[in-house]
Amino acid sequence: MGSERVERRLQRREFIAGLGCATAWPVVARAQQSAEPVIGFLSSVSPGSLVKNLAAFRQGLNERGYAEGQNAAVEYRWAEGRFDRLPMLATELVQRNVAVIFASGGPPSALAAKAATTTIPIVFILASDPIKLGLVTSLNHPGGNATGVGLFAVAVEPKKLEILHELVPKAKKIGVLINPRNPNAQTILTELQTAAAALGLQIYVVNAAAGAEFGAVFPTLVQQKAEALIVAADPFFNDQRETLVALAAQHALPAIYEWREFAMAGGLASYGTILSDAYRQAGVYTGRILKGEKPANLPVVQPTKFELVINVKSAKALGLDIPQTLLVNADEVIE
Repeated sequence: MGSERVERRLQRREFIAGLGCATAWPVVARAQQSAEPVIGFLSSVSPGSLVKNLAAFRQGLNERGYAEGQNAAVEYRWAEGRFDRLPMLATELVQRNVAVIFASGGPPSALAAKAATTTIPIVFILASDPIKLGLVTSLNHPGGNATGVGLFAVAVEPKKLEILHELVPKAKKIGVLINPRNPNAQTILTELQTAAAALGLQIYVVNAAAGAEFGAVFPTLVQQKAEALIVAADPFFNDQRETLVALAAQHALPAIYEWREFAMAGGLASYGTILSDAYRQAGVYTGRILKGEKPANLPVVQPTKFELVINVKSAKALGLDIPQTLLVNADEVIE
């Protein structure tokens, strides 16, 4: 009898110990899950326009030892062109207590993230000057909780006008499509007016901040006898690139754009930075911050390469003969 009681006590202790282990296991599992860093991905555009660039961002993360779904998680927030939603989306990421926020899609995303937090690190991609926007104190020493990649697209606009002038030398009146909500709008206009005067050209500005406005833009350009078009750099325009390219073709307007994705979609030409490289670098910076580096000490990356892409098929449809000098200097020619 005595031995049976002892055996039952031992079995009961083992059972209780087993319960303790079973209870402890979810706690350990939760602790392991919580140790996985969470990246907040805040974008002013829609996911469909960023498939290639999102892959480049993940590549940059991989280069620093992080893989989404393995040892890092990503919380996505898409404004889909509705900039007024960005402050709410940024606040959601802050409340989620993410380790870092990657703000893509231009100044509205970066500014919304900056307004939502002064402590969580922010990595941005901007075509604007981050100093003028108040995001950093200097390019080499950002000094706060934000750093990233500066595309400085404003400086590219006069070069786009020069290339368009070579593509359509007879065109004297050039339309310029600008998003009036873009913080660079006035600067872009000033730069283009100066460049146009030097080339003896006249520019006519049309504005669009929503897709519904495109329907009036192109008939207006035709009515005003614009003979070619510059589409200024803007995340919203990039999001709507297929629509813009189709409308330009429909109205037989030779147009030049900022990024190669436009030319790949059928646009006549593009000149600008390589956007996928910028996203890869943003992924690298995000990974470096996850490993403990401070954004204040990470210089804003500036582009070193610009590419010219020409779509010969679109040129033929417009009845244009591309100068040999442009074809030779192009980084890619789409036949």
